[in-house]
Amino acid sequence: MLQYLIIQLDDTSTSYCHYENGKTEHRLISLDDLKAGILFAMKENLTIQFVYPDYSLPQEYKDVINSIDHSDIVPSSCEDTVLRENADVIVFNSWTAMEQYAFKDNAVCVLRTSKADLLDKYPLLKPVLSAVTRLNVVITDIGTFTEQDFEDYKQVLASLSEELEKLYADGKSPQLNLLTDRMMLEKMNNCGAGDANVTLAPDGWFYVCPAFYLAGDDEDYGLGKAKSCIGDLQNGLDIKNPLLYKLDHAPLCRNCDAYQCKRCVWQNRNTTYEVNTPSHEQCVVAHLERNASRELLTAIRKHGEFLPHQEIKEIDYLDPFDKKEEW
Repeated sequence: MLQYLIIQLDDTSTSYCHYENGKTEHRLISLDDLKAGILFAMKENLTIQFVYPDYSLPQEYKDVINSIDHSDIVPSSCEDTVLRENADVIVFNSWTAMEQYAFKDNAVCVLRTSKADLLDKYPLLKPVLSAVTRLNVVITDIGTFTEQDFEDYKQVLASLSEELEKLYADGKSPQLNLLTDRMMLEKMNNCGAGDANVTLAPDGWFYVCPAFYLAGDDEDYGLGKAKSCIGDLQNGLDIKNPLLYKLDHAPLCRNCDAYQCKRCVWQNRNTTYEVNTPSHEQCVVAHLERNASRELLTAIRKHGEFLPHQEIKEIDYLDPFDKKEEW
């Protein structure tokens, strides 16, 4: 069921997920399309999330945006100080940007990082965990994980778990998506692109998510309509094979209990050519996080009662494909 409309305000709006945004030329959504997008969301009873570029928007755009309840996803390098300081989500596209940032206690942050940087620089996350409400770490190149990387990542998760255990013992309750989300969840809580949310891009067309708009393979039909678009503001949504974006039509994922997994349809399309089928790397990474969450939950309970009804069972696999015959 559709719940959110993501509005990418400019071609250079920050990425907040696995995809890269290599665009450097500004292309601001037209004011008419912005108003029409907001009206569409109101009619469909959707919550709006605006994704911002680095530069400050014209005042007339700010006025339209502030005419409706919404969430702001803002890069840490945004020139608009007021927007940046009051953003619902701050996105860091480098470790240096995160190190230099003055965090607020109620901050919700996203760090986009390569696998290599995470395996090398993860100790820098520890002071951040005690300074913010929530930190989401997004690995931008999961498809490059090797067997040795899996082992190294397992050690990274164990080290971060020790830090979280200390913080919980001190009465704090920081959230780190890699470890704490699975402790709280009782069902899948994935990306939901194409099902729970869609994106309105600066060209005025709808897309499954910003990644599909930003893809370099998007030649148009000669009519100004991109191949991967899923509708327009005049005629509404037109998602081909919408069931493929739903959990119950994902053969591996619907029986999986790595509930924190992003189940990124963009990564799926790029690695397996099927939006509802994850890669081996995505599955193993998610299950390493799941297992580390299980150990963290056990450790936290030593310091007092915590989520007494939540249990994460022990499993003997890291890729659900290995258990496909049993499912």
